[in-house]
Amino acid sequence: MPTKHAIHHGKRIHIRCRRCGRRAYHLRNKACAACGYGATARIRKLSNNRKPLQRNRRIH
Repeated sequence: MPTKHAIHHGKRIHIRCRRCGRRAYHLRNKACAACGYGATARIRKLSNNRKPLQRNRRIH
């Protein structure tokens, strides 16, 4: 079994996503790895990507 690099060598796997603009839209899977476009109508967001609330700088 060849490595993944040997299979994909010279081929374009990801193109620019029309929703988020990042080069993460997978051509064969027809889905964006960054925002989830093509796979879901909702924008893909993970809990570990959000910054925690800074409680010492909160406005009362």
